[in-house]
Amino acid sequence: MTIIDPDIRKAETLPSRFYTETKTFDSVTSSFGQNWHFAAHRSQLSTAQPIDNPLKEPMLLTQSEGELHCISNVCTHRGMLVCTESSEAKRLQCPYHGRVFNLDGQFRSMPEFDTVENFPTDADHLRTFPLAEWKGLLFNTVSADDFDSFIAEVEARVGWLSIEAFTHDLNRHREYTIESNWALYVDNYLEGFHIPFVHGGLHDVLDYDAYSTELFDGGVLQIGIANDGEPCFDLPEEHPDFGQNIAAYYFWLHPGLMLNFYPWGLSVNLVIPESVDKTRIVYHGFVGDSAMLAKGAGGDLDKVEAEDQFIVEGCQKGVSSVAYERGRYSPTKEAGVHHFHRILTQ
Repeated sequence: MTIIDPDIRKAETLPSRFYTETKTFDSVTSSFGQNWHFAAHRSQLSTAQPIDNPLKEPMLLTQSEGELHCISNVCTHRGMLVCTESSEAKRLQCPYHGRVFNLDGQFRSMPEFDTVENFPTDADHLRTFPLAEWKGLLFNTVSADDFDSFIAEVEARVGWLSIEAFTHDLNRHREYTIESNWALYVDNYLEGFHIPFVHGGLHDVLDYDAYSTELFDGGVLQIGIANDGEPCFDLPEEHPDFGQNIAAYYFWLHPGLMLNFYPWGLSVNLVIPESVDKTRIVYHGFVGDSAMLAKGAGGDLDKVEAEDQFIVEGCQKGVSSVAYERGRYSPTKEAGVHHFHRILTQ
C-alpha cells in the first residue's frame, strides 16, 4: 500500500511503479467507471455518435425529439459495435447482421429470428448509462452518482458564463498519442512551477508570482493572472474574483478531465490512458467570443501542448530508470500534484 503523507512538507511523490508497471496501471484505471467523464457539448451532437473518453465501455450519445440518451454501443446479438462514426440516422442498425434499435436503445427488429422462442426480451435492448448535463456540457459514467458535487466548483467559478451558447470549433480539435503514462501528463498539468522553464510564450502573458492553486474534493483549480495589457475575463461584480485580471481558469477533475476557460471560450482536454506508457490526448474547442481567439493565455495552445509533450515523454524515460524511485514536492508550487497523488492512492 502506498501512502502519500498529507503534510506536503514531509511527503514523497508517487513511486515510479505507478508510471511503469502494467499491474499498477490496470488497477488504477479499472476504477474510472466510478467517475464522471466529458462526453460532448450540445453544439457538436449528431443524432447518434460514439463517445470518446477514458471509459473503456463502448457508449453512444443519441438524441431524438430533443431527448438525450447514453446507451451501450454493443449489439445484443453478437457484440458488434453498433455505430462506429457519427450518424444522422433515425434508427440504429448493427452493421454485422442487421439488428435494429430505436435511438433510445430499445430493440426494434432482427432478420431471420422469426422462429426463435421467447424473443425479444429485455436483454435484447441496448443498456442505458447515466448521463448528466451542465450548461450544455454532457457527462457520462458507468456507475458514478452525485453529479452536482462533481461540477460544483466549476459552477461556482465559471457558472456565470453562457457556456451553453458556445459553439464547437472543429478547427480546434486535436488528437495526440504520446509515449508517456497518463498520470505524468496530469502531474505536469497540475502545477505552474514549470511555466518559466518550459513555456516562454505563456510566461510572457501570465503573472507567475500571482499564479494560484486551489484544492477541492476530486479536483484542482489553477488560476492564471494576466500581465498588464493582456486579455482577461470581464467578471461580474458579484464574482469572488472581481477586480482581478483573470487570464484563465484551469480545472482538473479526477481522473483525466481538464476544462480550460479563457476569454475566448473553453478548451477541453481528455487524458485517455492506452497502456502503461502510452496516452491519447484529445482536445475539443468551444468558442464563445471569436474576437478573443489567438490572444492571451489561450492564444497558442498547440505550442504549449508540444512543449508539455516533450517534458512528459522525457519524464517517462526518467521514471523508468533504475536511478529513480520517488521525489519530493515544492510546498509552494506543487500542491495540486500532491492532491492528485493523494486521491490516486486513497
